[in-house]
Amino acid sequence: MESVGLGDLKICDFRAIYNFGDSNSDTGGSSAAFWIAGLPPGETFFGRPVGRASDGRLIIDFIAEHLDLPYLSPYLDSIGTSFRHGANFAIGGSTIRPQNESMSSNGVSPFSLDVQIVQFDNFKIRTGYFYERGNAGHRRYLPRPKDFSKALYILDIGQNDIAAGLRKKNDTDFHVSVPDIVDQLAKAVQNLYEQGARTFWIHNTGPIGCLPVSLHRRDIRPQELDKHGCLKAQNAYSMGFNRKLKDRVIQLRTELLHAALTYVDIYAAKYELIANAEKQGFVDPANICCGFMKMRFKCIVAAKKT
Repeated sequence: MESVGLGDLKICDFRAIYNFGDSNSDTGGSSAAFWIAGLPPGETFFGRPVGRASDGRLIIDFIAEHLDLPYLSPYLDSIGTSFRHGANFAIGGSTIRPQNESMSSNGVSPFSLDVQIVQFDNFKIRTGYFYERGNAGHRRYLPRPKDFSKALYILDIGQNDIAAGLRKKNDTDFHVSVPDIVDQLAKAVQNLYEQGARTFWIHNTGPIGCLPVSLHRRDIRPQELDKHGCLKAQNAYSMGFNRKLKDRVIQLRTELLHAALTYVDIYAAKYELIANAEKQGFVDPANICCGFMKMRFKCIVAAKKT
C-alpha cells in the first residue's frame, strides 16, 4: 500500500479539540497548577516559557496545526486564555486510576482522569451558561455549545499507571490491575459520549523502557536491554497494557454506535523513531539528558558484543 503523508490527508472539519492526558500532552496545566515553567523549555520554538516541560511542540500541537486550529489552552490557565476552539485538561504526572501517592514523593498528579472528566463537565456547564448570558465580547472566548458534538476528543494517558506498577515491582498485581485501569478509561469515553462527544482519538502508551527515567539505573545488566538499548521488561508492561486497551476500544465501537473511535499506536511510532534515531538526525541517540548516560550505555553495549 502506498504511504500517505499528513499533507495528503483530508482535513476533517473539527471545530474544537478537548484533550485529556499526562505530560505527553500537557501544554501548561502543570505550570498553572504547581510551578512556573521557566527557560530553557519554550525558548527554541515559542521564544519564551509557555508552561511546557519540553522545549518544542507536542503531538497535540501538531494535531491542532493540521486541523487549522489554535494551540490548546490549559483548562487551569486563566490569563489571556481563549477556549473557543477547545481546552486541554492534561496535567503532567496524571494517571487513569487514582494513585495513593503524591506529587512530592513520586511526581503523581492529583488530576487523575476521573478528575479531568469532572473538570470537563464543569467547563461545559459553566461556559454554556455564560455563552448564553454574556455579551459578544465574552462569547468570543467561549466555546459555542453546538460545537461540543463537532469536536475531537483525545485521550493520551496511561504511561504513569504503568510507571506506578513498575515502582511497586509486583508483576502479578500490575497485570491484575490492567483491566480495571482500561475500564476506567472506557468509562471516561462513555461519559463524554453521553454528553454528545462523537469522535475519539485514543493513544496507547509508548515504550516506557526507552525513557531516560527508566534507564538512569546504574545496575542495569546487558541482558536486560534490547538491541536498541531499551529495557525489555518495562516495554513488556507497555505492550501488555496496549493489548488490553486495543481490545477495549474495539469493544467500545460495538457499544457506542454513533461514535468514531480511533486507536493510535503511539508505541510503534515512538519505538521506530528510537530505533532509527540516527536517521532522524540525532548524531548519538545515547547522548541524552543525564550526563553519565552516554558512557554507561556505551559500556553496556560493548559488554553485549563481547
